[in-house]
Amino acid sequence: MNHPVKPSALPALDIDFVRAQFPPLKDGWVFLENAGGSYVPQQVIDRTVEYMSDSQVQPNWEFDASRRATERIKRGLQSMADFINAEVNEIFLGPSTTMNVFMMAQALAPSFTPGDEIIVTEQDHEANVGAWRRLEALGLVIKEWPVDRETGALVPDGLQKLLTDRTRLVAMTHCSNVCSIVHDLPTIVRQIHDAGALAFIDGTAFAPHFAIDVKALDVDFYVFSLYKVCGPHQSVLYGKRALLERAKAQNHFFIGDESITYKFLPGGPNHEHAAATVGTADYFDALYRAHFQQPENAFHTRVARVYEVIGAHEAALAARVEDFLRSKKDVRILGRVPSRDGRLAPVIGFWRAGQSSTEIATKLHRHKIAIGNGDFWARRCITALGLKPEDGVVRVGIAHYNSAEDIDRLIDALDQALG
Repeated sequence: MNHPVKPSALPALDIDFVRAQFPPLKDGWVFLENAGGSYVPQQVIDRTVEYMSDSQVQPNWEFDASRRATERIKRGLQSMADFINAEVNEIFLGPSTTMNVFMMAQALAPSFTPGDEIIVTEQDHEANVGAWRRLEALGLVIKEWPVDRETGALVPDGLQKLLTDRTRLVAMTHCSNVCSIVHDLPTIVRQIHDAGALAFIDGTAFAPHFAIDVKALDVDFYVFSLYKVCGPHQSVLYGKRALLERAKAQNHFFIGDESITYKFLPGGPNHEHAAATVGTADYFDALYRAHFQQPENAFHTRVARVYEVIGAHEAALAARVEDFLRSKKDVRILGRVPSRDGRLAPVIGFWRAGQSSTEIATKLHRHKIAIGNGDFWARRCITALGLKPEDGVVRVGIAHYNSAEDIDRLIDALDQALG
């Protein structure tokens, strides 16, 4: 089995420093359901408490507490824009990726006409599928990019066969939340643009493990969940400014099209969670200072360097789990088809013929291994592979704060559970 090699110049992740930032890790459990939602570091907790203790008022007024609230929310937005190399007027925060995609689908719907085509994938989390399929009621044609029935990977030439001069938008994931496959997004986005369509990308399963640069990717829209990136339960949606301005507002009629922060969110954003996103930036900066000596002026550059360290650590842990599972009889691993640059997310979905995934997960819980099983809201993909969604696959979702000892405990527990 070939696994990515850590560059020699890259510092090893200081796992003791990392784990000290996360209070829940002291509970004695091994937490491996990180693909569903990560723990948050003390920095995010502190920013949440700071906002709610000192400025839990409506922002945008001229009295002192409101000014502090406004400034903290603005800092949150700016930190998330910098995190993905966007401008602050190109993003907004919403309660979840599912809601953000739904709102944007409704906002873009008036720009489509009956007979226009939208392509979705059979691999995606339903968040970036269901909202677009609802537009069939308006006369749009929804096409599906299928997965390979053996691996769960998207059929290589599937997109080209679906693109036509009526294609208006392609909605797809940057990385599958159950197959761990990182797609060659720059090439795919160029293909989409050459067809005259928009690229709407769900990066929720990508963002916890790799740096995002929306400008370099040239995506039209990009969305991801912060609560899977050690942040509060919020979702970031990026869009090219001109597209966001043209999209129809979903808020009150008096919210203008220039107000990107509010126009797509009936009722507005969650203020304390918007402010708490600064804690995610604080945490990444703490990681940078703990691992690198040389200063970097740009926050996005610091984030990218930290992700290199995170990625090497996570890849090594995932390789151990994958190698162990491949040694067990009748165990099948979902996906794990490397991208062109060799990257794989440290998320391993597997099942075993003749043994319930629920049974395996339950046995792991008895060893204090926190893990889940099922379809993980990628029901179309799981069903396409001939599995029952309610039982689905067991998913090992590794985060950078998982240690080698965590993986030792997992492998020991799996060895007993699988026999």
